[in-house]
Amino acid sequence: MTAAAPTPAPSATPTGWRGVVANLREPKVLAMLLLGFSSGIPIYLVGNTLGFWMRENAIELSTIGFLSWVGLAYSLKFLWAPLIDKADAPLLGRWLGRRRGWMLLAQVVVAAALFGMALVEPQQGRLLLAGVEVDQLLVFGALALVVAFASATQDIVIDAWRIEIASSNEQQGLLTSTSALGYRGALLVTDSLILILAAHAGWSLSYQTMAALMGVGVIATLMAREPAATTRAAVVPHAAPYSPQALFDAVVGPFIAFFRAHGRWAVLMLLAISLYRLPDFLLGPMANPFYADLGIDKETVGAVRGSFGLVATIAGIAAAGLSAVRFGFFPTLMAGAVLGPGSNLAFAYLGQHGADAGVFTAVMAIDNFCNGFAGVALIGYMSSLTSVGYTATQYALLSSFYALPGKVLKGLSGVVIEQLEVGRSLLDAYSLFFVGTAVMGIPALLLCLWLALRQPTAPPAPASAGGG
Repeated sequence: MTAAAPTPAPSATPTGWRGVVANLREPKVLAMLLLGFSSGIPIYLVGNTLGFWMRENAIELSTIGFLSWVGLAYSLKFLWAPLIDKADAPLLGRWLGRRRGWMLLAQVVVAAALFGMALVEPQQGRLLLAGVEVDQLLVFGALALVVAFASATQDIVIDAWRIEIASSNEQQGLLTSTSALGYRGALLVTDSLILILAAHAGWSLSYQTMAALMGVGVIATLMAREPAATTRAAVVPHAAPYSPQALFDAVVGPFIAFFRAHGRWAVLMLLAISLYRLPDFLLGPMANPFYADLGIDKETVGAVRGSFGLVATIAGIAAAGLSAVRFGFFPTLMAGAVLGPGSNLAFAYLGQHGADAGVFTAVMAIDNFCNGFAGVALIGYMSSLTSVGYTATQYALLSSFYALPGKVLKGLSGVVIEQLEVGRSLLDAYSLFFVGTAVMGIPALLLCLWLALRQPTAPPAPASAGGG
């Protein structure tokens, strides 16, 4: 019976536009859209958007920078991914299965911790918990860390579900696009619309609303179907998730394959990747505090981001895609290495110009276009470096690697601005900091140029022909 099932599939599966319409009708596509939305909700709420709230509550820039370190959870998630991949969630795993069980647990934890952040609020003071006085800001930071950890866990499981639930490569592409659409929709809500809501209803109610929006993910999890692959894996004996062999396969194996494919140039490639978006990471935690100190109100920031910023981002993404097709990966990569850091200079100009809505709109358009372009350029390059058989794991490790240095260093961004403020005005310190972040992009540009000049003369390697 099982042998006969695959036989009619090729002839029965619609092709062309009929196939697209047939795939769109499947419940898994709607579930993927909602799961993508759920995945995108938490990341800015413990990142850039949180900085605006903290600065309005007169929290020091150094503290805002330090708190941005909770975002390291997203770069280190591969450390506990083997456990999530091989073990069921407590209690929920028996009921919903391995993937859906972890999804629901992560979503409930994210929602609860966001609600806790809304109640505690980022303020200097003391709280009485179980009869013990504790620092209020410390409790708030701990809740933000819980959100980041649970959110990263949700990302691990949603990615695994997306890969396992697809019945064909074409459907995998559709599910990936659907997930990205939901994710981008969530970023629009948490990066711009929340600022408009906070201007009218306050930050606490805004974060409570975001916690409630995690219910979208809960609905998607309950309506989703557990992949057949994990259902079978649950009854097949397997190695312990942190056995030496499992750790080797999950972490060391992909790196060995990467170095075999690219030889001594692998180190240069990793260095270029790790430095490529460093200027953007360094600027990130200070952008919203900068707007608050400049005197630009939340409503204006949210409205501009959700309109001109959104259009500019789409234009930057489209331009990078067309550039990659027309000119190739390396010219596009080098253009992104100039545009990404270069856009930071627009912030320096804004710091000297003052709170002008027109200038702010122009800066947002420039920044969103340049970063949309640079982001696609780097993703395309990293994707070209993966080896067959290790595509998913190598890309996950490369994406973690590119973000890790910037996420470590960005925690010190507030300290740097406070030091630059000595003997200067605060806005002068901001401008000098933004110029410094732009200069930090020069090493990545030089490394990309070096790789591009070397590329045509690199010896051909059949195993890595697609890897550039």
